[in-house]
Amino acid sequence: MKIALGVTGGVAAYKAAELVRRLEQEKLDVQVVMTRSAQEFIAPLTFAALTGNKVITEMFGSLDAAPANVESAIEHIAVAGRIDLLLVAPATADILAHFASGIADDFLTTLYLATKAPVVVAPAMNVNMWEHPATRENLERLRARGVQVVEPDEGYLACGMTGAGRLASTEAIVQRVSAVLGLRHDLDGQTILVTAGPTREDVDPVRFLTNRSSGKMGYALAEAAIRRGAHVVLISGPTDLPVPEGADWVPVRTTEEMRHAVRERASDRKIVIMAAAVSDYRPAAPQAQKMKRGGGRLVLELEPTPDILAELGREKGSRLLVGFAAETEHVRENARGKLARKHADMIVANDLTQPGAGFDSDTNIVTLFLRDGREIPLPRLSKFEVANRILDQILALA
Repeated sequence: MKIALGVTGGVAAYKAAELVRRLEQEKLDVQVVMTRSAQEFIAPLTFAALTGNKVITEMFGSLDAAPANVESAIEHIAVAGRIDLLLVAPATADILAHFASGIADDFLTTLYLATKAPVVVAPAMNVNMWEHPATRENLERLRARGVQVVEPDEGYLACGMTGAGRLASTEAIVQRVSAVLGLRHDLDGQTILVTAGPTREDVDPVRFLTNRSSGKMGYALAEAAIRRGAHVVLISGPTDLPVPEGADWVPVRTTEEMRHAVRERASDRKIVIMAAAVSDYRPAAPQAQKMKRGGGRLVLELEPTPDILAELGREKGSRLLVGFAAETEHVRENARGKLARKHADMIVANDLTQPGAGFDSDTNIVTLFLRDGREIPLPRLSKFEVANRILDQILALA
């Protein structure tokens, strides 16, 4: 995962070097962005040596660098699009005011406006500046927009005063970053099998039957489990998604191929999450040659595909089994029925008619149906957040 670390102009800027080291211990790729004032306290070369990455110090490159071009002019957009989180530590009163007011007059402030990634700020400043009404108002505005604030510690400050304003400890900042990114260690030692994506059933060498699944939910589950320490076997139908780093990726195409891959790998897995949208039917007699257009109607005979979830449920043993149900009506009844028929421990059900809960969306609105009768509705969340909620419940059941 890649994060941008904004370093601003305060005495605590030197502590950012230790922060970089700890972030890298969490296997995070750190891109440092420094304001001009920050460079008065610590040299960019320090961060370049620690991260192995370019340190961004100017909006359009330094004066002695190559002339500005289109690439340098939109670099903030490129960085904004590829980071998973923006962390600013130390965050001065000035940078908080810029963020709160939407002022974009350097690389860091422009990056803040351009990124859709979560933002975490760790303020550090004189106690009077920290307690000033303007700073308090700016912090409230930022919190209202979803910015996470790591409160400063109290103690002796560089200015000689005592009180709140000292940069929070490195561990406190890393813990907050880890929480926002879903980096936990509660699945250490676990191997989880996850299925994802659609399957395709051939009609002829040109055509196939499939569904609208993008695979995003299954891939989010794989990513979240990996971040929490699990080894993940990801059996995936065709998607355009990047494979989560560290996953044991098994590509398949048809329902039968997915069944074979799952059966081969599920026997020694204690947790199996069947998030794939497998085809329920396939052509009974797929054609060896392309079917030509005729003058009349064409009737395609279909036969059911193997029910992989039901097969696993019949042989469940001590395995924890999670299935999914994408419905357009009678969601509760259908989910409860599927839970019983498939002998699953949990069914994750969503109503495809709700905005933000359909295929190929980056968000989902689901209800977790459990064997003990409980129903846990979740609000509209990103699929990564949904994935973590599902994993939380799996750990509670294990």
